[in-house]
Amino acid sequence: MGGTLHGYAREDGFDIIAASEVMAILCLCTTIKELKQRLGNILIGYAYDGRTVFARELNAHGAMTALLKNALRPNLVQTLENNLAFVHGGPFANIAHGCNTVIATKTALKMADYVITEAGFGADLGAEKFIDIKCRKAGLQPDLVILVATVRALKFHGGIPIKHLTEENVPALETGFANLERHLRNMQEEFGLPCIVAINHFTSDSDAEIIHLKQKIEALGSTAIVCKHWSEGGKGAEALAYAVMDILDSPEASNFNFLYPNEMPLWDKIKTIATRLYGAAGIHADDKVRLQIDILNEQYPQYSVCIAKTQSSFSADPLLKGAPSGHILAIREIRLAHGAEFIVVICGNIMTMPGLPKIPAAELIDVDENGSIIGLF
Repeated sequence: MGGTLHGYAREDGFDIIAASEVMAILCLCTTIKELKQRLGNILIGYAYDGRTVFARELNAHGAMTALLKNALRPNLVQTLENNLAFVHGGPFANIAHGCNTVIATKTALKMADYVITEAGFGADLGAEKFIDIKCRKAGLQPDLVILVATVRALKFHGGIPIKHLTEENVPALETGFANLERHLRNMQEEFGLPCIVAINHFTSDSDAEIIHLKQKIEALGSTAIVCKHWSEGGKGAEALAYAVMDILDSPEASNFNFLYPNEMPLWDKIKTIATRLYGAAGIHADDKVRLQIDILNEQYPQYSVCIAKTQSSFSADPLLKGAPSGHILAIREIRLAHGAEFIVVICGNIMTMPGLPKIPAAELIDVDENGSIIGLF
């Protein structure tokens, strides 16, 4: 702290947002040249005169590129049933853009007839960012959405505590269905994409709950498929694969569109997401934050916005379950992800550190008297 050897005393800390920008950059670029340029464009602070300082000015971008050179290559793995998959990149969808790499997706599109990519927490976060950030920047256009739902999650949104989610409760499922209904409507009406609901089956799900959920989904004109891949492997999701192919091979085309145009002002982009997807009545920011948004809008009007909020609610309040409407989305902070080329909008009390378990896995790992490592699995 201070002194001739340590420079000026200052407050400092680690923030996963900065690490997420590096991950986002890795996921959005397609060449080494672009990777180096984007890493050099990371905003690392401000000079005393207010001038922005970027990583390239510290000559750090070359070393960063060297570290990530091999990481840029797609990571090919195979499932237990010998199917190929790319596991490549993973920014958190609650505080970053929640998608795998553009390189992996484009490589897969060259190798397969059908490509499925996962998009983070919830369709209000992962799917919106996949479409409005990744697809926009990479020139991709999805043809269909598989919306994954569980009976447990919907009962949770129906007001049931976690410890009671394994108990049959059709009324709670009925109440919580409003959450799934909004996600479904958002995908179909706001993005113009056909949508299949995949019910991820748990052993605690009762027949009455599954039947009721399927009836609710089909009453909305959508297809619902019960998937038992956890217990049956690929066979348990075979019906879902056929349902996807039936829709994609039919003459009916999607009416895909982005939620907002590139040229829309940043404030209006945030408001559009909040009101059209989250059911909010509006957005709010104090004068300091609003000024930041106005300044960034003058400098980077073409940037997408990346909402950082809880994945547990359509609102910024994790306790507000179901499909809340009429709330105000409170913007706490704005950060420029200059290398990733989007604006991070921090809402509510979302932690920008990753969620960790109460008991670290390290406490369970040890070496026994024979020298064998135990507790890894």
